[in-house]
Amino acid sequence: MKVAADLEVSEYRALAEFRARLRRFLQFSERAAREAGIEPQQHQLLLAIKGLPEDARPTIRELAGRMLLKHHSTVELINRLERRGAVARTQSQDDAREVLIRLTRTGDAILRRLTLAHRQELETTGPELARALKAAIRKSRPSRKAA
Repeated sequence: MKVAADLEVSEYRALAEFRARLRRFLQFSERAAREAGIEPQQHQLLLAIKGLPEDARPTIRELAGRMLLKHHSTVELINRLERRGAVARTQSQDDAREVLIRLTRTGDAILRRLTLAHRQELETTGPELARALKAAIRKSRPSRKAA
């Protein structure tokens, strides 16, 4: 990664502001998940399952890749959510060796409540988060000044 030697203080400030606002949102998200009775990573897994692109299959490999987790860590998250009744494993009809993960009614209800809370939070804090991101991106562009 190439870093420009001529960074200005405003660029550091813009990035710091974005990270602070992003962290506040993530802290809200973590708190909301715990208040719903699940861990933040479990919430992320529920969202990853429900939010998969149409052409993606909800396999452990796919979910691990989307969450940037190792296979065994994803399996453990699924195990805990399965014990809670939030997800279920099903065998693929296309390949008997393939296990698919789906949300149960319980999991869907938990995710719906959390998603509504996140949408409300983003309606409140999202515009400032977007402005901070835009400022950080704008500040990171190479200077167009003539040498």
